[in-house]
Amino acid sequence: MPWTSRKTPPRPWPTTLRAQIDDLQTRLREAETHLEHLTITRKTVTGLADRLPAGPPDPPEHPNYPRIFDAFNHATGPPRAKDVCEALGHELLPKNVEGTCTKLKRLAKLGILAEIDTGGFARKQ
Repeated sequence: MPWTSRKTPPRPWPTTLRAQIDDLQTRLREAETHLEHLTITRKTVTGLADRLPAGPPDPPEHPNYPRIFDAFNHATGPPRAKDVCEALGHELLPKNVEGTCTKLKRLAKLGILAEIDTGGFARKQ
């Protein structure tokens, strides 16, 4: 701004502008540092995401697995091996319940089911 009045002294424009430039340079350095950190974080997250499986694996080939999933779809709560065995139409003999429990534990180990308590299973969401 030009100096228009003889009574008011001129503003120290160079000093004010230098202070503004210094402030803007500081803010620019901070923004660039923040951007560098975001870039590093993005690379890290995408690198980790590439290692994750795309979805739950396919169940092993066995004729009972679709029937087991059907039993889970119709269950009102977390079914136990005995409930699934009964839904499959097997006699409730210890060998049948144990075999069904083994299949459920295998599905839990594959990440298809979750064992929520001892003997209780649920489908993973």
